[in-house]
Amino acid sequence: MLTLYRPGTGWLHRMQAGPKTLLLLACSLGIFFLPPLWWAAAAATAASVLAYAGAGLGDGALGMRELGRQLFAVRLIIAIMLASQLVFLGPEPAVANAARVTAGLLLAALLTITTPTNALLDAAERGLRPLRYIRVNPQRVALLLTISISTAPVLARIAHEIRAAQKSRGVRPNLSLFVVSLLVVSLKHADELGDALTARGAS
Repeated sequence: MLTLYRPGTGWLHRMQAGPKTLLLLACSLGIFFLPPLWWAAAAATAASVLAYAGAGLGDGALGMRELGRQLFAVRLIIAIMLASQLVFLGPEPAVANAARVTAGLLLAALLTITTPTNALLDAAERGLRPLRYIRVNPQRVALLLTISISTAPVLARIAHEIRAAQKSRGVRPNLSLFVVSLLVVSLKHADELGDALTARGAS
């Protein structure tokens, strides 16, 4: 499974996967429930900056270098989302919504950067064990949650790699070509992930 985990020694790296997931999930939910107003956009931005600055990522720039990398990776997603909402909703809700969604993506990326996929899967499975009493397989649910959490950062990395490949070949920016390439590579990744899950007996 493609993972964004990067080894480190910061406090967030050392924190157990379960409490860390709950902490970042609570932060994300708090941001999503903010109203679509200017101050909510500022609050979402501040939350992202503080989360990366306080994570102890050890990137030599108080987390801002890693934050910049993640923002750069999702820049096209942010631009498309912001442009579409500007047309239908107006400036204030469009900016607020884009900021809230971006903050959620950044927090999801922070979780996958500081936590190995196996640790996430184990933590989710432990938390979902009570579901066995209602005949729900906690392993499958945990796997689904883990894949869902890592999907946005993984797609962002795929988008970045596609654009980098296009630049190296001298291809001019073309939204249609980029979207088609992203769709093809994403479907290929989904097929490979499905084959891996089938081989492990998770399907």
